[in-house]
Amino acid sequence: MNAPRAARPLLSLDEALERLVAGSLPHAIAATETLSTFDALGRVLAADVHSALDVPPADNTSMDGYALRAADVREAGTVLPVSQRIPAGVVGEPLVPGSAARIFTGAQVPPGADAVVMQEQCEPIAAAASDAAGLGAVRVLAVPAPGQWVRRRGEDVRAGATVLARGQRLTPQALGLAASVGAGTLTVRRRLRVAVFSTGDELVMPGEPLKPGAIYNSNRFTLRGLLQAAGCVVNDLGIVPDRLDATRDALRRAAADNDLIVTSGGVSVGEEDHLRPAVQAEGRIENWQIAIKPGKPLAFGAVRRGGAVTSGGPGDRAAGEALFVGLPGNPVSSFVTFVLCGATVLRALQGLPTALPRALPLRAAFDWPRPDKRREFLRVRLDEAGELALFDNQSSGVLTSAVWADGLVDVAPAQAIARGDIVRYLPLAELVAR
Repeated sequence: MNAPRAARPLLSLDEALERLVAGSLPHAIAATETLSTFDALGRVLAADVHSALDVPPADNTSMDGYALRAADVREAGTVLPVSQRIPAGVVGEPLVPGSAARIFTGAQVPPGADAVVMQEQCEPIAAAASDAAGLGAVRVLAVPAPGQWVRRRGEDVRAGATVLARGQRLTPQALGLAASVGAGTLTVRRRLRVAVFSTGDELVMPGEPLKPGAIYNSNRFTLRGLLQAAGCVVNDLGIVPDRLDATRDALRRAAADNDLIVTSGGVSVGEEDHLRPAVQAEGRIENWQIAIKPGKPLAFGAVRRGGAVTSGGPGDRAAGEALFVGLPGNPVSSFVTFVLCGATVLRALQGLPTALPRALPLRAAFDWPRPDKRREFLRVRLDEAGELALFDNQSSGVLTSAVWADGLVDVAPAQAIARGDIVRYLPLAELVAR
């Protein structure tokens, strides 16, 4: 009688992430396009952005007030004639020694001036009838220091500096910085194209009658939203009938014009689970068991495009394949595994850094006395006291926990937590759209 085959050891999350990155990098998107800076939000920069000018381009004031020479005001109450008025956008004349210039926020400081006194520390004196300029004088109520309220030329950016490096996702503030150095267009990577579909005859779309034994297809909405939040072009192939031929056809259609295929559930060895043999027939697949909770099962592989052969080198293979990621079917398992593993694949394909976000050390407002032997990711929320509250039901099927939570606590294998312990907190906002 044959002895039972020993179970394969579980992969650590770190090892799984290393394998995902190594398998994804040869498929990274190289194609680029040039966009208006207005339209580049969320895109991945493909070329450095250099500044052609100093920012600011000249010394300017950060306050409404009076520009003057600090040496001309030795004591509070000094009165100086006002020689000119300089609103933003107007270049003033060189400052006459012993005088002041009325100046407004953002205007260039005139040559000869080395300080600005804010208008709240000044008293304007009306012009005399004999004052041809009609600008009057000003009583300076505070002794200024040289450089006061003056933004120096180039203090933000120097001409020639690299202000944005390729390989970063463009945030609103990054677009503002690009605009500040005159970059009207940006070179970005082509958006990642991702196909998503569901298998399972039990799945029903919201709005349809729920027959006995059926469930609404929540994972389709979650995964589609996660992919859109990551800036992907999503090709939703819907619900595929639970048959091998239909699943193979869906894989072929998905691989034809997408970079990645993402599914949830159906990759086990059950008689009704057709994804695994379908991917094997259309490409290659590895089924992993990862030592995390929720989660554990993950499939990673690739599907051939149009009968392309996958036996060539990495470059040939990448050109002829769409990557495949199969997530677990339970809603929270699918969500957590995506933000940890699926998002890592997306980042590798887009040339972005692949490390998980840095965990924040925060205090637990809960006890977790019965830890699992796997690495756990608990759904938590930051409370008003700055501590972490735990959702009361950590089941992998309770999607409410992922909506209630604003982060995950990363718990090492076999680690118990007592109220007051410092734990590792991963904000969901950084995991979902990283």
